[in-house]
Amino acid sequence: MIRPLLKWLGTIVLFVLVALSFAPTLVPPFLDRIYYAGPVSDHFDGHRFFNPGMREPPRLDPSRFLNRWLRGERGHWPESAPVTPTVPPPAVAGAEMRVTWVGHSTVLVQVNSINILTDPIWSDNASPFSFIGIRRVRAPGIRFEDLPRIDLVVVSHNHYDHMDLPTLKRLWERDRPTIVTSLGNDAILRGEGIESVARDWGGRVSVYSRECGPAVRCVPSAQVFVLRNHHWSSRWGTDRNRALWSAFSIRTPQGNIFFAGDTGWGDGSWLREAARAGPYRLAIIPIGAYLPRDVMQNSHVDPQEALAMYRVLAPRMALAVHWGTFRLSFEAMDQPAGELRALAARQGLPQGRFITPVPGQSFSVPAR
Repeated sequence: MIRPLLKWLGTIVLFVLVALSFAPTLVPPFLDRIYYAGPVSDHFDGHRFFNPGMREPPRLDPSRFLNRWLRGERGHWPESAPVTPTVPPPAVAGAEMRVTWVGHSTVLVQVNSINILTDPIWSDNASPFSFIGIRRVRAPGIRFEDLPRIDLVVVSHNHYDHMDLPTLKRLWERDRPTIVTSLGNDAILRGEGIESVARDWGGRVSVYSRECGPAVRCVPSAQVFVLRNHHWSSRWGTDRNRALWSAFSIRTPQGNIFFAGDTGWGDGSWLREAARAGPYRLAIIPIGAYLPRDVMQNSHVDPQEALAMYRVLAPRMALAVHWGTFRLSFEAMDQPAGELRALAARQGLPQGRFITPVPGQSFSVPAR
């Protein structure tokens, strides 16, 4: 009885993986979207974006996932993990930079009297459908109702665990923040009635206080620089790389913030460019969704590469994100954080420089 059931289940899983592998040909063409039209560049061929030096990442081989899944190589994740949410203050002033990890790649940074969110997702599933998909294991570290007024949101790319339209729509309707993203993603947001500003790599956006106006001259509260990283994009399979992916450098009078978005290492040249946009008081660096390594290395850095990123960027403090919230790959839930801490200890990195807090934990970034 059990053996036929396992065989039937394995057949279904194999079919789904094969379908995903051939999505560009199996998914109906009407699911393709043209998000952006513009001149050809070193990362846009007139139709689709690409990482310089690599026009198309290797395609998924379903057997590489299925065989390891059947052998039980996936690390352990519980059904859910406890979270103690925090209630942040409305804002901070002076030299303070207060940071709260909400979960996954969502971080609240409070500095210079403005509140910043990175890749906000409060949904239970990272999916095009609210009722099914990759389920959230840890609840957000801040309840949406407890969020202070948000002034700036950066959206790194259009994968569902980073561009969560239900959350972005709630934020837009409630706070009307400045939303900054990269080319093409503004078309997706516009379709939901959400206004945003899209820039190419190297572009910038100035963010002003809400009190500014014709009668009040202001200097920017922050400047957002859209930076190159190494990733890809898709919402529906056939729209692969129709929109651009990016990292960000956010400059404030109280110090600069680097947010890597989702990224693989690539040739590393993008990271050296990002370092030149510093110096950084805070760097937000992904460490998870990296196994199996031969499959994930083009898309996601592992803890060792994340630590190398930290050393190139040389921030006063770094926050590890993109782990322990959604089960996206084969490592155990807390494995990325454990590996990063072990590597940092072996390399003599002082404690408190590259941290792995739990969702809902807040900390202040030293000014010096």
